[in-house]
Amino acid sequence: MKRLAYIALGAVLALFGNYYLTSSTEPDLQRLYMQSMAVEDQPPVVFIHGILGSRLKDENTDEELWFGPIWNLLFDHHYDLVMDINPDSLQAEPGELKAFAIADNTAGKDYYGNVLRTLEEVGGYEKATPGQEIRPQSKYFYEFYYDWRLDNAINAAHLADFIDRIRLDHGDPDLKVDIIAHSMGGLIARYYIRYGRADVLDSNDFPENMYGGQRVRRVILLGTPSLGSVKILNAFIDGIQVGFRKINTEILVTMPSMFQLLPHPITDWIVTARGAPLNRDIFDIDTWRRFKWSIFDEDTRARILSRYDSAAEGEAYLETLEAYFGKTLERARRFVWSLTVPLPDEHPQLIVFGGDCALTPARILVEEVDGISEIRMYPDEITQPVMGVDYDALLLEPGDGAVTKSSLLGRNTLDPSVPRHEYIFFPLHHAFLLCEKHDSLTGNISFRDNLLNTLLSLE
Repeated sequence: MKRLAYIALGAVLALFGNYYLTSSTEPDLQRLYMQSMAVEDQPPVVFIHGILGSRLKDENTDEELWFGPIWNLLFDHHYDLVMDINPDSLQAEPGELKAFAIADNTAGKDYYGNVLRTLEEVGGYEKATPGQEIRPQSKYFYEFYYDWRLDNAINAAHLADFIDRIRLDHGDPDLKVDIIAHSMGGLIARYYIRYGRADVLDSNDFPENMYGGQRVRRVILLGTPSLGSVKILNAFIDGIQVGFRKINTEILVTMPSMFQLLPHPITDWIVTARGAPLNRDIFDIDTWRRFKWSIFDEDTRARILSRYDSAAEGEAYLETLEAYFGKTLERARRFVWSLTVPLPDEHPQLIVFGGDCALTPARILVEEVDGISEIRMYPDEITQPVMGVDYDALLLEPGDGAVTKSSLLGRNTLDPSVPRHEYIFFPLHHAFLLCEKHDSLTGNISFRDNLLNTLLSLE
């Protein structure tokens, strides 16, 4: 009897073993959504890329300067991206550069191609552009590309024009769209929902009008730093590595959008070597001066001066740059607060996707060395560790390598059992967490599966 039982058990195990061997390890999107291809009663979808996520060209020469040829991407410092600073208005001006396409893939890296193809080939959405004639009983998706260097309030106004044109094309004054927004694109979408075309960043009042909120059904935020990113602060200090070169800080600071990605004041973004939060204002120019960050770093100032024919010209530019820096910091302070003040109950659903498997910069640390305050961005940089302090846990938190899980979810703490801070309003509907890096989120198969399930759901 025992022999027969073992034989039967072996047959069962073999049966299930064969089942698992022949089963897919990934969802079959075509099979899952084959019936949805024919579903036509769906809002248009607007896809918004993140920072660095559109191609930029010179309007006069038609030369692509970002990303540009592969050798430029790998070996250039990208000074062509510098925005002109008007010395009178202290406004950053884009010059001759213009966004002309979303960066789908470059140098063998797929940035947005996967998700856009999924919408078209699996979801049954047809790619369209504003102003295009619309066929009844069809569903469409649109790519909103923009100059990611510009102030986010400016790009939110462009988004308002973009969506209003779509509503006009569809001949429906009550039409609502669905938005998919990656990274900084999510901040633009959230500003648009609250304020539409209005620029509310010249004061601390933030009068919401819900202009965009009346035109959007759902917002899908993918890897959006809702409470900012310490990785961006690190970039201001040390530049952004692209290929074999860096986009240096003197280039980045001419872009207002970069300032608007800095950590929210409510977060403990800077700590002592003992792990205690430091009371420092990241949006106060004196903080940057004291620590000699960015344009206040001696090597950076020397690089800036070396690009001018005369010392007088270089010093004049530095003077303008410092005044612009202070003004842009204050505007960025208002921007981050403008997204966390309370809103009316009627608000589009915010659905969040993002990574939580990669250790991500969450704080920087001030270490006193021979009476001098030194900034440490990573645990291995600390030279005089305090016994009992876990510097890995202190400086790095789970995220996607650029955005921490807590920032993704609009929380000032990683602990989900702790209530969100009373001054942070973040109407999260629900969230999906993935094991993926920031620049690969859009290609993640689980994201694309749940994205279609979310878009095509009536609930």
